[in-house]
Amino acid sequence: MSFTAQEELQALAAPLQEQLEAELARWVQFNHLSSEWGWQCPARLREAMAYSLLAPGKRLRPLVVLFSAQACGASVRQALPAACAVEMIHTYSLIHDDLPAMDDDDLRRGRATLHRAFDEATAILAGDALLTLAFEVLAQLQPPEVAARCVRLLAQAAGACGMVGGQADDLAAEGQPGSPELLQAIHRRKTAALFCASAQLGALCAQASQGVQEHLAQFGHALGMAFQICDDLLDHCGQEDQVGKRVGKDHRRGKLTYPLLLGVQASRQEAHRWIQQALEHLRRGRLEHPGLVALAQFVLERSH
Repeated sequence: MSFTAQEELQALAAPLQEQLEAELARWVQFNHLSSEWGWQCPARLREAMAYSLLAPGKRLRPLVVLFSAQACGASVRQALPAACAVEMIHTYSLIHDDLPAMDDDDLRRGRATLHRAFDEATAILAGDALLTLAFEVLAQLQPPEVAARCVRLLAQAAGACGMVGGQADDLAAEGQPGSPELLQAIHRRKTAALFCASAQLGALCAQASQGVQEHLAQFGHALGMAFQICDDLLDHCGQEDQVGKRVGKDHRRGKLTYPLLLGVQASRQEAHRWIQQALEHLRRGRLEHPGLVALAQFVLERSH
């Protein structure tokens, strides 16, 4: 009996996700702060943060962290703070992406976006709070020098020269003539930077060698590039009930995407090329963890 990549990934990820979901839920209770400082997170803000952070999702980026750590010989527990931090950064970026001033979406992960379910101001603040909470969580890592390196890495990947910079250029490119070079430059930062950092964080938590870190970084980068192409394809020809968000919105907003620039078939070929690169980096580094391999295959499968 053969399994799809999604089924194989779900089987491998299930025990990790149970720990991840419990830890994410624990952090947004804010018991650690109320007991230490006597401060309280406003109930509505906490509810908004939990609404988005704990919404059903694929958790691909934190899984990259955890599988990468396991591939380097570390335990899930060692890498769990980094996995949570990455998911918090990702969730904050989605909350802000969905705002009227950005992509103006009303559906995310199969339900109303945060600013629709609550209000725009609360959504902005919830995103801000998740962004800052991510670094508090990451600072829990031990030893302290590993925590410091992880904080620096994630801040760079998520910041003005990384994810946020890619988002800014993505907005600026709307309705403008584009090129494959520009599109790739946007997606290297907008999407691939966080996947790349996720794989590196797993290696850092395991205190892996520089060579291993580099192979995993290249794996994460290639995976992120393929993921964005497949995301573009899903927006172009996917179904809302499968994707969990509005489709066709990129075309309506005049966004620069792979299907628009290269066509559907060429985009699929490009995604396949990136996945082959990702798997090759695992092979070269002797890091062919079943979870990382299944995750790469799932990313490709989801656009077909």
